[in-house]
Amino acid sequence: MTNKERHKIVPAAYIILRDGNKILLQRRLNTGHYDGSYGFVSGHVEENESYSSGIIREALEEAGFKLKPEYIRFAHFMHRKGEDSERADVFFVAGRWDGEVQNMEPHKCDDLSWFERDNLPENLIPHLRNVLEYIDQNIMYSEHGWE
Repeated sequence: MTNKERHKIVPAAYIILRDGNKILLQRRLNTGHYDGSYGFVSGHVEENESYSSGIIREALEEAGFKLKPEYIRFAHFMHRKGEDSERADVFFVAGRWDGEVQNMEPHKCDDLSWFERDNLPENLIPHLRNVLEYIDQNIMYSEHGWE
């Protein structure tokens, strides 16, 4: 029996930060992935890091606000086939944070703004629009890109 390398999936964590009916979005820049489109504060989960620890770290690194484990709630899991990899995306929701929201990575983000939930930008990453709809319907699992 030969040792076959295991299948690899890229883990990513996202935070849907809410302030009343508003959602925080960032417009991607110079990342090579959906540049010019809006998305949630997010990032890859590092080796030996949980999804919740990953999004707490990413929120501080990308947008300057501090999350505590008790501030975040799991909302959705999406198993996604990306352009070049398979993804395991975990989405959290938070309506509470510490510190000031600010763009900490202007070389990767050229806008960090609040948008009304019912008036999101046209250039929101398409599968993220789906995630918001799934969360509104209490659907906790979805698949995307497997057609």
